[in-house]
Amino acid sequence: MTQRIVITDSTLRDGMHTVSHQFTPADIAEIATALDKSGVDLIEVGHGDGLAGSSYQYGFSAAKDAECLKAACGAVKNGKVTVLLLPGIGTKKDLEAAADIGAKAVRVATHVTEADISEQHIKVAKDMGLFTVGFLMMAHMEEPERMVEQAKKMESYGADVVYVTDSAGALLPDGVRTRVSALRQAVNIPVGFHAHNNLGVAVGNTLAALQEGATFVDGSLRGMGAGAGNAQTEVMVAALHKAGYQTGCHLRKLIEAAEQNVAPKMLRPQIIDSVALILGFAGVYSSFFLHAKRAAERFNVDPLEILEELGRRRIVGGQEDQIIDVAYELSQRQKTLVR
Repeated sequence: MTQRIVITDSTLRDGMHTVSHQFTPADIAEIATALDKSGVDLIEVGHGDGLAGSSYQYGFSAAKDAECLKAACGAVKNGKVTVLLLPGIGTKKDLEAAADIGAKAVRVATHVTEADISEQHIKVAKDMGLFTVGFLMMAHMEEPERMVEQAKKMESYGADVVYVTDSAGALLPDGVRTRVSALRQAVNIPVGFHAHNNLGVAVGNTLAALQEGATFVDGSLRGMGAGAGNAQTEVMVAALHKAGYQTGCHLRKLIEAAEQNVAPKMLRPQIIDSVALILGFAGVYSSFFLHAKRAAERFNVDPLEILEELGRRRIVGGQEDQIIDVAYELSQRQKTLVR
């Protein structure tokens, strides 16, 4: 097996959720340097919710987007500094500013049924000369046939790659296989896969995606990311190398980066606790992890009940305000029962 797999590392973007978006420019420069020396192709940088994500609703970053990107672009010599853009949060101006600083790639992310809102952003990105990824989030919420329709839209807008994105960490290997296979048969551009580890199968799901023809996959050092985190880059690369895939990554350097550059900066270990587990089981957006814990403390309710209710309501990214509503409703229900 000689297929070259393209690796994106999200430690400095999805991993921002784990540290409440508090990596400093110095932290970013240090970790980006280590990732670049390890041979990672795309190094994603920024607030966990992408360009312009630093806000009251999503949490404030330790530094502005421009400061984070300057630190990363100054450190990365071989890979592509990559940003995430969620239409409705990030704008064309935010993307232009990122490109001016030195970003070389962008992932334009939408809910799995809303690819149409990515059209202007993908086209603008291509006009800027950026490597452009279409990122279909919450992939578990739609069947493969519906995903194909959305992927074809992103392809028609000019995306270089389209992703099956398991934002909730809710898919099992068979679900990954059917979605990746459907996209591979339907589009003429490469297919990628982004895993979350809420059910403990992120690396297994990544291998399943590769077996169906995906050639772009994501990880993060020490598995840092929303919920229970992402596929752990150093573990994922080790598994890929054992399976015979070529990644261009230096495994020992990735292990050293995880141990020496990332582990000392983590505020908490990246584990599958009860809240992360229910995120995956209920199919809830992984970045709701800390929001649900904080709402549970504020209203003195069980965070698991919050997440189960959010899953029943099929709440998705961008509807974070519903977390507070649900927590409040549960607290009022408890008061009624006590009476």
